[in-house]
Amino acid sequence: MQLRPVSRRQRRSHVRRMATAAATALAVVSLAAACAGDDLADDQDSDSADVPVTLASQNFPEAALVTAMYSEVLDDAGYEVTTKLVGTRAVYMEQFPGEVDIVPEYIAGISDYLNTSVNGPDAEPITTNDPAESIDAAASLLEAQGITLLEPSAATSQNAYFVTTEYAESEGLTNLSDLEGTSVVLAAAPDCEGRDDCERGLSEVYGIEISKLLPLGFGSPETYKAVVDGEAQLGQTGTLDGTLESQGLVLLNDDRGIQPAQNLVPAVSTEFLEANPEVQDLLESLMAELDNETLAGLIAQVSVDRAKPEDVAEDFLESAGLIS
Repeated sequence: MQLRPVSRRQRRSHVRRMATAAATALAVVSLAAACAGDDLADDQDSDSADVPVTLASQNFPEAALVTAMYSEVLDDAGYEVTTKLVGTRAVYMEQFPGEVDIVPEYIAGISDYLNTSVNGPDAEPITTNDPAESIDAAASLLEAQGITLLEPSAATSQNAYFVTTEYAESEGLTNLSDLEGTSVVLAAAPDCEGRDDCERGLSEVYGIEISKLLPLGFGSPETYKAVVDGEAQLGQTGTLDGTLESQGLVLLNDDRGIQPAQNLVPAVSTEFLEANPEVQDLLESLMAELDNETLAGLIAQVSVDRAKPEDVAEDFLESAGLIS
């Protein structure tokens, strides 16, 4: 697991909070001296100490960016934030809840993961294209796991599959169904195998033979390269990927709808949320500021312009008035 270094924003925020705390402490001492008989202990704020919180997510650009937003918002509110970025959902879910308190998630991603974890890999999917229906369907699984999903964002990031523009034009490809009956090598995330929104859905719903699955990552440089170089014909990324055109790549439409609702949603340890209820307003305010157009533009700054996720997150949150 990768522990994210403390950002410049965190350092400045920490210094600001230390200064504020010092000023507050001085004021309390002065008040106590002026008001003999007051109990100093009663005047102290027992909640003023920073609360540690651990975030975890995957390490592809979109997830890293959204995680950086969570981190900045929580840091600005006074939390001591640790971030873990890992390769797959399965890695951090082993520690959530527990060592991990909050995860920037996707509705169907976490819901279907819990479903197959509890009911087996062949369990029927419980999610649909409707966000509210999907959350309701997963309610008992989430409650049993001790996880609360907050209000989701309008921004939705579904799996998507791309080919080279040259291949699409030569074969007349615009939809995934245009690949029906063909055999392809697929470059995708390591957890693609057997998933209804990935390998199994492409095979069973679209009739595409996956001759080989290359576990090169979700929207990773290695996945792009494999398709560009012809090592794979089909690659996996997200619907918000703004890098494809510049690489000579194009998305194929999911015309048979194997992708469920994947709205961004904060997943929080129920125990942590009960102890820190203000977290709900902080994260739901962030979700309300995100839509597909906004998020796609921010992701492009990271993926295309090579800006640091932490810097992009900080600039956006300051302009949106979510951090000071």
